[in-house]
Amino acid sequence: MNYYLLIYHVADDYLARRAEFRNEHLQLAEEAHKRGELLLGGALADPPDQALLLFRTNDTEHIRDFILKDPYVRNGIVKNWEIRLWNVVVGGNAADPF
Repeated sequence: MNYYLLIYHVADDYLARRAEFRNEHLQLAEEAHKRGELLLGGALADPPDQALLLFRTNDTEHIRDFILKDPYVRNGIVKNWEIRLWNVVVGGNAADPF
């Protein structure tokens, strides 16, 4: 299993627009969390320009499915996104323990 960061780059008016879609977004996240795919998620502050979601999975298929279903992405609140493989070396189930 690998760790992946899903990095959302959000629109400038993200805080003003997210309320309409927040419940659906959080429900999608909770479902992924219950399946064990999504470990952590949240928005960055000062400035509120990005959000990070940490997934643990064998490949990016589950993450791409999440992105396609996410109302923040579908409604332009997320300007763009990227999936990055994260080589964890401390904590959790580190790939390269000391």
